[in-house]
Amino acid sequence: MSDNNSYEVIVVGAGPAGLQAAIHASRKKISVLVLGKAHKSSLFKAHVENLCSLFNTSGKSMIETGRRQAENFGARFMNEDILKISKNRDRFVINTENGSQLLCKALILATGTARNKLKVKGEKELEGRGVSYCVDCDGNFYRGEDVAVVGDESAAADGALTLVEIAGTVHLICNDLRITDTLLDKLENSNVLVHKGATVKQIIGDNQVNSLILDDGTTISATGVFIELGAKGLIEMATNLGVALDDQMRFINTDKGQRTNVPGIFAAGDICGPPWQVAKAVGEGCVAGLNAADYAKKL
Repeated sequence: MSDNNSYEVIVVGAGPAGLQAAIHASRKKISVLVLGKAHKSSLFKAHVENLCSLFNTSGKSMIETGRRQAENFGARFMNEDILKISKNRDRFVINTENGSQLLCKALILATGTARNKLKVKGEKELEGRGVSYCVDCDGNFYRGEDVAVVGDESAAADGALTLVEIAGTVHLICNDLRITDTLLDKLENSNVLVHKGATVKQIIGDNQVNSLILDDGTTISATGVFIELGAKGLIEMATNLGVALDDQMRFINTDKGQRTNVPGIFAAGDICGPPWQVAKAVGEGCVAGLNAADYAKKL
């Protein structure tokens, strides 16, 4: 399993957990691909002084070294966000923002769990009453209604394109659209109304969202506002595959081998819950990489 789009193991996430998983899986002499953008890792801008044998080390240098190690053992890297994960028989199918479709036998989820907020008036008050952070989860509740998607990257563009098939008028509010040419072409050939160079100043509503105000004073009528900042939410994609979460629906449940309840899917790092430490992420990444490789080899 080593052609251009098929791998034994795909790791989603290029932070410490994902890199360690890639290092250990690659050492098993199988094909490994890492998907993700390293600069989005919380480690990238950090300094580490509490990891055994490392003191006052830059996170950026750790990530760059980790990538070189993984590549040295044969892992490949694609600096892309993913838009969708599905399953076809005994293979997982991953669609990326650049239009690639990738296959793997085992999947390791290691992206962290940060959920970016707009931090504007009305957002917190109307969360769950028109304010959503997941088009895939809540889009069907707004069938035929006017909605807005807020964000500059792949999650926002893909979310807007999804809502065009469900909702009425779809607005995409973006300050500086940073997406691939493939997504941009789809967007430009859709019915999405793109408000480029705009930011949301306030979300309006009593018990339910009814509109939002942009920084230039423009009012947009909408019953749903989808805040999609950054990459697609991996936890939402995982739950669509049946992956079990903890009681508060915040983190992915795993056993001591970093296995989820879905055969072939493993998870490591912050996505599995606290403590938020590099040491934990690296340890779980090691275990996930070894066990994912063994799983893939058996298929």
